[in-house]
Amino acid sequence: MPYPQFDRSKLLIKPLADRQHDLTLDILQPLDGPPTFDHPSIPAIGRRLVEARDRGAARVLMMGAHVLRAGTQRHLIDLMERGLVTLIAMNGAGPIHDWEFARIGASTESVARYVSSGEFGLWRETGEINDALTKGVRDGMGYGEAVGRAVADGLFPYKHASVLAAAYRLRVPVTVHIGIGYDIIHEHPNADGGVLGRASYTDFLVFAEHIKKLEGGVMLNFGTAVMGPEVYLKALAMARNVTHQKGERIARFTTAAFDLVPLDDDYRRQAPKTDPRYYFRPWKTILVRTVADGGESFYVQGDHKDTVPAVWRAAVRAAGG
Repeated sequence: MPYPQFDRSKLLIKPLADRQHDLTLDILQPLDGPPTFDHPSIPAIGRRLVEARDRGAARVLMMGAHVLRAGTQRHLIDLMERGLVTLIAMNGAGPIHDWEFARIGASTESVARYVSSGEFGLWRETGEINDALTKGVRDGMGYGEAVGRAVADGLFPYKHASVLAAAYRLRVPVTVHIGIGYDIIHEHPNADGGVLGRASYTDFLVFAEHIKKLEGGVMLNFGTAVMGPEVYLKALAMARNVTHQKGERIARFTTAAFDLVPLDDDYRRQAPKTDPRYYFRPWKTILVRTVADGGESFYVQGDHKDTVPAVWRAAVRAAGG
């Protein structure tokens, strides 16, 4: 290797007690809170989740880490407990917030403050996720299961707020789809690129296998504009390749994207390349291309703190609960 590499042994790693946190578990929203959001597509999405559950089809929820920062953990956990969600997919930041909330009841640091001081991301307890991944990969686990087991079985005072620990308890897969160098735990001396890659690729294969059951099912995408559409697209191609060989199809299912980007009312038609929103992947991938053979899509513009509880409420109502 002719190129010099960064020596991580020289890093100063500090305890989380030294960090100022932007969020605490005060953000957690109650399940029985008053309705704060209304959208004409929400009732239909709730019904589709219940119908998919009744027919045994996949109910997938992909999400960016801001969904946890919006305090929707109770709603996500309850959806899994009711069988209304059968897989949750996250990017690499999701487990970090989940871990920190469960460990110390707080998360999120000021990037502007700590990148200036050279401390951003270099917190001892957060870096222990790498150790949990090493143990999990040794046991044949993927990323989400390894982190969920560590939280569920470890000394985490606030594990009731952990989506990954609840998923581990319920045997619901949480798949984690990372990019090397994207996440703060990759800065740490105990980060192992081989372990990270193996753990996340295992989860990708778990996700792709689950997508084989998407016929008659539901795929929801909350706020992940790159990871969600791209991972879903590749997994769907793999699943269709295998099912087509057996003379079967994955065509009639429901997708929904939830984000802040304003789209035209006719979002089921792809935007022209002259429109910058053409490059907004949830539109062309989730709302148009992958449902073109008989599926149906919905777009809901709104904040996750409003949209996730609204979907939960609609699904629970549709289930008669």
